[in-house]
Amino acid sequence: MKVAVTGATGFLGQGLIQRLLARGHMVHVLTRNVERSLGRLPAGVTGAPYDTHAPLSPEALAGAEAVVHLAGEPVAQRWTKEAKHRIHDSRVQGTRVLVEAMKGAGTVKRFVSASAIGYYGGTRGAEPLTEESSPGDDFLAQVCRGWEAEALRAREAGIRTALVRMGVVLHPDGGALHKMLPPFRMGAGGPVGSGKQYVSWIHRDDALDLLLFVLEHPTLDGPVNATAPTPVTNEAFAHALGHALGRPSVMHVPAFMLKAAMGEMAKVALEGQRVLPKRAQEAGFTFSHPELEATLKELLA
Repeated sequence: MKVAVTGATGFLGQGLIQRLLARGHMVHVLTRNVERSLGRLPAGVTGAPYDTHAPLSPEALAGAEAVVHLAGEPVAQRWTKEAKHRIHDSRVQGTRVLVEAMKGAGTVKRFVSASAIGYYGGTRGAEPLTEESSPGDDFLAQVCRGWEAEALRAREAGIRTALVRMGVVLHPDGGALHKMLPPFRMGAGGPVGSGKQYVSWIHRDDALDLLLFVLEHPTLDGPVNATAPTPVTNEAFAHALGHALGRPSVMHVPAFMLKAAMGEMAKVALEGQRVLPKRAQEAGFTFSHPELEATLKELLA
């Protein structure tokens, strides 16, 4: 089928496009700079302009039968007033623009929209969280709730819609692991805050495979947690990373230091969530990388 993708050149986008092409799908990307994006993608991919602040013509979807929405302002930055505005609008307004075009196009039957486990809020402690768990009410949870609400409006046009709530995606090329590696390689890594907060992680390959699985299983709609089945505490994560690198992991980072460096955004690292992939496993998805230590050793070999 023909699949339109936003966020095509991002941390997940390029790998997803490679998987889509390998499975015989046609790919059409929606991006701010079409020429630059296509120059970074395989031959045969087509594209059209996509701006979260301007209406998107239904013709821009080029007859796509499915849409995968990955675009959004990075959350991992200091949450100034302006940054919060960008994070909110890129996801809520950006999804609204996309859904309106999908409803007008008349060809789209399947919509897979990325979301985040921030939906559950950051004060849940060791509580196991599944797709049936209640949402939080902090900034990131409010963004996720608005983001998902806009995505679900696609159902008004009969478009089956899935919400893939991403956990901490692990790969040395980007994301949280990329930022953690320098201090750990210098032997200056370790737990942050209490170390008791949970890290709900997922190998990037499993995240991409799950996106493809959800796309190709249209009966799997609504929320789907994209996290490995074995979340760990921050302390356990730090020790596993240190062990994988052959470096010590005893340099505890006090909460106040993280707050001073990152501001309000530090709450994401200091609170965490223990999220389980209940619906993915019930639907038959198999994780290739279910255990953290083996995952880190494979990624950092």
